[in-house]
Amino acid sequence: MGTLLESIHSPADLKRLNFAQLAELAEEIRVFLIQTLSKTGGHLGPNLGVVELTLALHMVFNTPEDKLLFDVSHQAYIHKMLTGRLERMETIRQPGGLNGFMLRTESEHDCYGAGHAGTALSAALGMAVARDLAGGKEHVIAVAGDAAFTNGISFEALNNIAEQTKRLIVVLNDNEWSIDRNVGAIARYFHKIVTNEHYKSLHDSAHRIIERVGGKTAAEVARRAEEAAKSLLWPSILFEEFGLQYYGPIDGHNLPLLVESFKFLKAETNHPVLLHVLTQKGRGFQPALDLQKKFHGLGPFDAETGETKPVGQPSYAEVFANTLVGLANKDERIVAITAAMPSGTGLDLFRPHHPKRYFDVGIAEEHAVVFAAGMATRGFRPVCAIYSTFLQRAFDCIVHDVALQKLPVLFCMDRAGLSGDDGPTHHGLFDIAYLRGVPDLILMAPKDEDELADMMATALQLPGPSAIRYPRGVGPGVARKAEPQLIPVGKAKVLKDGSDVAILGLGPMNTLAEELAARLERDGLSAAVINPRFIKPLDREMLAEYAGRVSAFVTFEDHVKMGGFGSAVIEALGELGSAVPVVRIGWPDHFIEHGKVDALRAKYGLTVDEAQAQVLPLLVHRQRPVLVAR
Repeated sequence: MGTLLESIHSPADLKRLNFAQLAELAEEIRVFLIQTLSKTGGHLGPNLGVVELTLALHMVFNTPEDKLLFDVSHQAYIHKMLTGRLERMETIRQPGGLNGFMLRTESEHDCYGAGHAGTALSAALGMAVARDLAGGKEHVIAVAGDAAFTNGISFEALNNIAEQTKRLIVVLNDNEWSIDRNVGAIARYFHKIVTNEHYKSLHDSAHRIIERVGGKTAAEVARRAEEAAKSLLWPSILFEEFGLQYYGPIDGHNLPLLVESFKFLKAETNHPVLLHVLTQKGRGFQPALDLQKKFHGLGPFDAETGETKPVGQPSYAEVFANTLVGLANKDERIVAITAAMPSGTGLDLFRPHHPKRYFDVGIAEEHAVVFAAGMATRGFRPVCAIYSTFLQRAFDCIVHDVALQKLPVLFCMDRAGLSGDDGPTHHGLFDIAYLRGVPDLILMAPKDEDELADMMATALQLPGPSAIRYPRGVGPGVARKAEPQLIPVGKAKVLKDGSDVAILGLGPMNTLAEELAARLERDGLSAAVINPRFIKPLDREMLAEYAGRVSAFVTFEDHVKMGGFGSAVIEALGELGSAVPVVRIGWPDHFIEHGKVDALRAKYGLTVDEAQAQVLPLLVHRQRPVLVAR
């Protein structure tokens, strides 16, 4: 680690550096990021792209008094380093270590926590209006990537900013990427601005006037001249139609220019402003420049080559994509929809096979769902591949636009269950609770890769809406059949019969159910193992049958217990008039931190040990002595 970086303990330490030292510090930060994240994993590409931008922000503004927000906030690593957390950076995304996103409880410099796109402008406006009402003087700065402007929340905020405050700074960090390359009219609009040489020269001229003459009078003259010229280039400029004074685009790696620009904008008190900054995602590390999708967020890698260890077997996302390709080959009605996550969901593997039936709508989950509903009304079979945690945004659309109209849209929810290192903003622990109350929606969870393929084939034959939840990463490695088979809707599969206890392991938690059964068998108990397959509708015939002969049920689920699968089993048994107790193994009623999956399960009792300890007292009268050979 370089001596300059070691000397930075707070943003105040930056302000004594000159521009040459800041440039040196920027390079030290990049080296440190590459070396550190090669061991821990993390969002390398986005952070390499905002080094100078973050330095300039902290040079000009004073956190925590001034409020600095990052949209999504996966690009806040440098911010963390500059605000007293440098020595803990090697713990980022590690158990007990720094969070990979901004977190209010982690530092007073983190004024707003985030993990999903599109929130920064609304939150910043809320802070600015609160400041105005309280008579405060602090600055509020929202840094949002260009991809955030494909999200409807950002435009809802833009619609209100100029009406509600005169002092707000928005920084548009334009690198043309979210995880995949940005798509749609907004991306084309930004590209048009960036590539228009006349417009760029106007801004350069305006900046030179401000630098040479200085003061508010020169700035106003430049602004008016620029405004008049812009009206000749285009009928309107998007942000200025919303009431924000637009500046840029400028080089987001030019530290002196960034610092002077922020000083200029800091003095603006008559209207909110937007500074358009051009940055290069992955700057300073060639592998990250060559493979931008891969280096958006990844695990440990070789710091020299950027190579990562091969996974060895297909992930659930890959199985989903390959299955969808096969199904789409036989059914021209099948279309695939992603909300800016083609690589994360696996749909980048579908796209080459059926490019005309692949749709990336940007970071716009609500639109994705309603768009799918519209296609379904015309006889198509839309498949929406959206992470469980991101589909939360589209709940009303699922209810109002899909389910109420009984439209055959299939939701394939990757990252269902614990998402490990990404933490509470990305854990998919609520989808059962928010979906199982929706009338007419079929909800499934496969125990392995082959069953995922069967469920997809089944769902695409249903007359109404359906959803399949499956976890991040690889499954147990079960080989898939040559052709998927249809599954009887609402029917569980008994993997092993038993008479003392019935154990239901939902989806990948089936492995814990089998291990618990083996342990109880060694204690002389007869344990049934059941693969539920369907969360809704539940197999009530199966529940009624086992309620008549077992002393207890055990449910395992990678989901919160409240409103989850175990709750559904208790409700169904109650309606059947059964008083057989149910031991529920699932996540407690609070947000789960980031960490390794096995360690977090052990901490919160999602283990065979915990299930055994809870169920044995309910079976003690049935327990038979184990004969020991002498």
